[in-house]
Amino acid sequence: MTSRALAWRTAAAEPARAALAIAGVAVIGALLFDMLMLSQGLLVSFREMLDTSGYDVRVVASDVFPARVDLTNASEVAADIARLPEVRQVTIVRTDRAVVLVPGRAPTDVALLNLSPGAERQGWRIVDGADLGALGPQESAAPAVISRQLSRALGLSPGSPLPLRALASGAASALPIVGFTVVGIADFQFENDGPYVLATTFEAFQRARASVSSDTADVILVASRPSIDASATVAAIAGRRRDVHAFSNEQIVERFNENGFAYFRQISFVLSTITLGFAFLLVATLLTVAVNQRLGQVAALRALGVSRRRIASTLVWESALLVGTGGLLSLPLGWILALGLDRILRDMPNIPDALHFFVFEPRLALWHLALLAATGLAAAVYPVWVATRLPIAATLRFETVS
Repeated sequence: MTSRALAWRTAAAEPARAALAIAGVAVIGALLFDMLMLSQGLLVSFREMLDTSGYDVRVVASDVFPARVDLTNASEVAADIARLPEVRQVTIVRTDRAVVLVPGRAPTDVALLNLSPGAERQGWRIVDGADLGALGPQESAAPAVISRQLSRALGLSPGSPLPLRALASGAASALPIVGFTVVGIADFQFENDGPYVLATTFEAFQRARASVSSDTADVILVASRPSIDASATVAAIAGRRRDVHAFSNEQIVERFNENGFAYFRQISFVLSTITLGFAFLLVATLLTVAVNQRLGQVAALRALGVSRRRIASTLVWESALLVGTGGLLSLPLGWILALGLDRILRDMPNIPDALHFFVFEPRLALWHLALLAATGLAAAVYPVWVATRLPIAATLRFETVS
């Protein structure tokens, strides 16, 4: 009989103990899998969110990005950058804070958004109604495309009136209420300011802010030509405009990785280490107890000529059986748990819909199984040492007397 077959029979002889070990490893493995997904989830999700926007370079006013500093003379800067041979498209992004004052509803804070004309397709996707420009010039109300979440929260639909007042930074707002009309409901790509977003035209944006001369922006988005690398575009912008700072998507991800997401990575490392420790203790304890209960059997096998190597191999196979089965079960269990945890964390304020805390990657599953395998091997060391160093005659005599 092979060592693997002997390990299987040993585990099957005590199904309750085997089931307990497998269930324990599955639960602990699920937590480990979640921690591994958490360690890279935000970073992977953030990179995908940047890459799917269609822009590979961000131009801002300060090198302390992502801190917000208004970029002045935005139209001039954007036009200058658009003339570069490396650049395919330029979009100005303007945002401000506002409050929606729907009768019968509590005042609701929203992010007021304006993009350069023609960038709407990359900024949002209409799910109901029409896009900006649906109202004719004879209409006095400003057109508004609102996020799906804002529509649900306030019960708005295309055609609904929407009174809005922009908020003046650093002071009590004295800006007038501007009447908007909802022309469409959309899923927004630009939801960094939260799920409640309202996009409008430049004229309506300026009317809400009571400023027709201000030409500031939060950021200028740049799309490089297909054959041009983002780093070359960044260098070209730096050579053309010394008064602004350009960052590629990769540079932005690196900045967030060093600062913004380091907290989750540290939490993941600590909890993963603790989880592996629990898995080690569980498997090591169960195998040690099993060996202690079978000392007479092990001594008898040794007396019959079974080698120490085969005894050790049997225990390693038993550990692999318990940890391997529990580890495989932990993958779907961990994924189900991650979906629930991700939903809870994404309910926090100002979390974009496209951002996820737990993101599955095939390499994480391989890392997870490799860590559990290493833990199972380490947990088998002490039981193997006990079984292989067992004094045969003394153990048989003790077992016979007792």
